[in-house]
Amino acid sequence: MFKSKDQIIYGYHPVLEAIQRNISIDKVLFANKLPRSKYEEILFLCRQRNIPVQFVPREKLSRITNLNHQGIIALNALVDYADIEQIVPFLYEQGKTPLLVVLDGVTDVRNFGSIARSAECAGVDALIVPLKGAAEINSEAMKTSAGALNKIPVCRVASVTDTIRFLRNSGIFVAAITEKAEKPYYEGSFAQPLAIVMGDESKGIQTEVLRLADESWTIPMKGEIQSLNVSVAAGIVLFEVLKSRGI
Repeated sequence: MFKSKDQIIYGYHPVLEAIQRNISIDKVLFANKLPRSKYEEILFLCRQRNIPVQFVPREKLSRITNLNHQGIIALNALVDYADIEQIVPFLYEQGKTPLLVVLDGVTDVRNFGSIARSAECAGVDALIVPLKGAAEINSEAMKTSAGALNKIPVCRVASVTDTIRFLRNSGIFVAAITEKAEKPYYEGSFAQPLAIVMGDESKGIQTEVLRLADESWTIPMKGEIQSLNVSVAAGIVLFEVLKSRGI
């Protein structure tokens, strides 16, 4: 589903100006076979600012708008994306003990919205999502989050693994929640700066991310299914952190 007309920017110069002004953009669409000179500068800025790009048939752009888009359309974001490398130092400066959630490949918008809602209620300082392979922040995600996505910072990153390294180098303990782990989540240490990593229900957390995490925790279960919805699992762990911290 495409955004309404007031949520798109079309044409070379308007899109270029929007990116230069750091307007939050979900993605930029380029028409296939567009001369490189027509998109090279915008493409460079998109990569620099972690804005997803996609090359599509020109007809697809014309279905979004019948105005002169010149083969380039930007879709405005419904949230203002934050920079995790600025948020972490700010949290420390404020005397906070950071609590972050990293979503590795969670693509269902309703799960994403539900996680955002639980995270906001649990006092999470930021959600971290990958540039590619993440749920779109659309009207359904916003509705499911019950407004939480307007309140909690969302950080879009080019590489989850690089971000994990940054968090660890910043003194943040990284715990991956996976059924493959042996240590129960409630035996984890919650008092320290903490990032909780949640993965896609079908594929789970990437092997490289699991390898980089400080620890892997599991949620013990008695039933036969042995699988929880990712948003439910996130809520269980986050409110255990909240309880442990006595907040």
